[in-house]
Amino acid sequence: MEQLIAAVVLAAGEGKRMQSRLVKTAHKVAGVPIVAHVLRAARAVQATSIITVVGKDALEVKAAAGDSSAFVTQHERLGTGHACQQAEERLKDFLGVVLVLCGDAPLITPQTLQRMLDTHNQEGALATVLTARPSDVRGLGRIKRDAAGCFLGIVEEKDATPDEKAIREINAGFYCFSSPHLFAALKGITNDNAQGEYLLTDVFSLLIKQGRVETVLTEDYSETIGINDRLWLCRAENEMQKRIQEKLMFAGVTIVSPQTTYIEADVQIGKDTTIWPHSVLKGNTSIGEDCQIGPSTLIENSRIEDGVIVLNSVVRDSFVGPKTEVGPFAHLRPGSKIGKAVRVGNFVEIKQSSVGDESKISHLSYVGDAQVGARVNMGAGTIVVNYDGFKKHQTVIGDGAFVGCNSNLVAPLLLGEESFVAAGSTVTRDVPPRALAVARVRQENKEGWVQRFKRTKISE
Repeated sequence: MEQLIAAVVLAAGEGKRMQSRLVKTAHKVAGVPIVAHVLRAARAVQATSIITVVGKDALEVKAAAGDSSAFVTQHERLGTGHACQQAEERLKDFLGVVLVLCGDAPLITPQTLQRMLDTHNQEGALATVLTARPSDVRGLGRIKRDAAGCFLGIVEEKDATPDEKAIREINAGFYCFSSPHLFAALKGITNDNAQGEYLLTDVFSLLIKQGRVETVLTEDYSETIGINDRLWLCRAENEMQKRIQEKLMFAGVTIVSPQTTYIEADVQIGKDTTIWPHSVLKGNTSIGEDCQIGPSTLIENSRIEDGVIVLNSVVRDSFVGPKTEVGPFAHLRPGSKIGKAVRVGNFVEIKQSSVGDESKISHLSYVGDAQVGARVNMGAGTIVVNYDGFKKHQTVIGDGAFVGCNSNLVAPLLLGEESFVAAGSTVTRDVPPRALAVARVRQENKEGWVQRFKRTKISE
């Protein structure tokens, strides 16, 4: 019979040690809010009902969590057991397994949650506890066992005796419960402890009298770490980067300098692509195969096709076609769509524009709100003048057009196919196909002017 799984995510903490106006679980690790990482893990193990417990910063947590969870509010912070009680009404008719997850632990993996669920079901347990053996156990709840190694309970450090503090196995803060037994046990806990709180860990001393409580030892303690301050946020980010980059490298991506490279969780990269040092890949970015990215390149929410080179450049919310070269020091602003085998060169800025196949915009140019056709050549210093001080206007450049260096194209403007703009022109009227546009003052040479000028200056 298919297992029914629900998840309760505890995310009501204020996170005062973060020293931030933003609630702790809304801070991001690898571009994804902390709480959203936990929700992703829950969805990956097929949790059909996910309930996030929020506190006074409910709106921020809900925004970070998105629409994949229901929410209940813990109006008073009376402990983890009290927080779980807030989900009871939502799960009153649920008879499956409840995962209780820490909303501030973004490194938890679906593989570990699945191990817990498998053990829980195979052993017929009322509860299953994830445990760990970190090198530093200070401040963490200890796992108590009998002489045979069977689970006896969890003791918080503040309540622990010296012998209990010497225990090296700790409670990692992730649990599986039989739903009816969980909520029945929660009614029996008290706040008679050093914290003065209703602690979720107190249910185990009640459940063990009714049936079996199992444990699963995590293979990697780092995936259970909770984020309480900026130091732990940094540590979690470092661990997540290691995880993301190792996965990409095993899939055929070369990352020359992992220590100086930042890749967010939702970035996709094809095999035989090389990521050079000091590159930052963010958001919903997809990079194809056989690309060269970097060094010192930022790409965000963009699609990069196969065989593209992006060197020392910024690409945001844009599309770059195959075999195209971008940079060095180019800037593709949002809404740019670059075709196949295009050259976007040194200090070129493109904004809200399309550029056709095999076109070249090689040097020191600005293209805004334009449709540039195929096989167009735009000379160095070409500026598309798209703004009149009140609104933007469009420029259309036909296939095969040639725009000479240091030209200004004043929109709205149409350059016909294979038209030619002479260097140094300021073009304000449409140019027919295959016509030459010359829009500059006619050159005049004044013979002997330099000598006359010098004599005048010397005599003054």
